Amino acid sequence: MSTVIFCLGFSLLIAHEMDAIAQSEWKLLYLFRRLPEQTAVPLFVAVHVPLFALLLWLSIHPASYIQQTARLAIALFLIIHAILHKRLDHHPHYTFHSTLSKGLIYGGGLIGLLYCTVSFMAY
Repeated sequence: MSTVIFCLGFSLLIAHEMDAIAQSEWKLLYLFRRLPEQTAVPLFVAVHVPLFALLLWLSIHPASYIQQTARLAIALFLIIHAILHKRLDHHPHYTFHSTLSKGLIYGGGLIGLLYCTVSFMAY
């Protein structure tokens, strides 16, 4: 069951990052916001390829300790990520106001919390 919950959370994160491109999320990120848009957009997208490859590899790693630690870290990130988005929702460049955007962000946070709860109950 925890694998299904993790996969749902990870999918919400990936979908959010797709939405983040449409919402110009790089304008909120310190390292990207100073770049011209024609540089920031492809760089923002390109950085996610190795990042998601690494996260995917760690989350299916054959060593159960690495796999479990990675999944827990991603779940915790989903929670922290939702909190950060809530703190930024009055920023002038924040555009994640649609039902879809909020569902991906806060749904991911809830799924992350559910995964953490299920994981801790298993121990």
